[in-house]
Amino acid sequence: MSDNILSLNLATTRKQWGFAEAVDGCLRAGITAISPWRDQIAAIGIDEAARIVHSNGLRVTGHCRGGMFTAPDDAGRRAAIEDNFRAIDEAAALGADCLVMVVGGLPAGSRDLPGARKTVLDGLAAILPHARAAGVPIAIEPLHPMYAGDRACVNTIDQALDMCAELGDGVGVAIDVYHCWWDPNLAAAIARAGEMHCILAHHICDWLVPTRDLLLDRGMMGDGVIDLKAFRALIEAAGYHGPQEVEIFSAEDWWHRPGDEVLRTCIERFNSVC
Repeated sequence: MSDNILSLNLATTRKQWGFAEAVDGCLRAGITAISPWRDQIAAIGIDEAARIVHSNGLRVTGHCRGGMFTAPDDAGRRAAIEDNFRAIDEAAALGADCLVMVVGGLPAGSRDLPGARKTVLDGLAAILPHARAAGVPIAIEPLHPMYAGDRACVNTIDQALDMCAELGDGVGVAIDVYHCWWDPNLAAAIARAGEMHCILAHHICDWLVPTRDLLLDRGMMGDGVIDLKAFRALIEAAGYHGPQEVEIFSAEDWWHRPGDEVLRTCIERFNSVC
């Protein structure tokens, strides 16, 4: 049975609402799946956040985010691993489907991209036993190559899947249309992810032309150039029929609109263009 429903990544309304207000807005709109960010959880406390989630029967499609393994020294890398342990514990308390990994870019002063990817692999291997024990799947999210230097040195689905193959059980991928739509190997990569049973999350938004800010100007579905229906068809052909999670960073547009309007638009576009 398909459970292909709309989930709201709470970054989409982060300027309008805190965690509790966002949950209330989702419930008013009939949205019962969310994906919060760690700063939003920290602001209210993990115990209260978990109480709100469980008392309202919410599905947490992901917890954002772990990763950032690529510190320039051993102390920084150890600190990142310890922070990821805490993120795993938070995800477990929320009953999250996965912990999303934004793995980190080049360490400060480095030009060694293969070395950064090896650091990421080592970091994932270090946290994986704790994640398995907690029952929290780890979702590597490949980010667009424009972020290779500062945010994520894993930039294609295939790169993430290569790591999954090396790490084994408990690791998969979060496939975000914003980051992957351009990939000439997209269809084959998504099919491979399906064959590996590695698709843990699917994030949606749109790519605007022109894009005013590469981080903070994502588009509402239908306002850009991504063929969302074709992308969804690839995901479903690979066997994933889970939630589609709307994640929109929009400093000059959607973050300025009332939260209830944003949610109404998300639902309308999800039903019409996704």
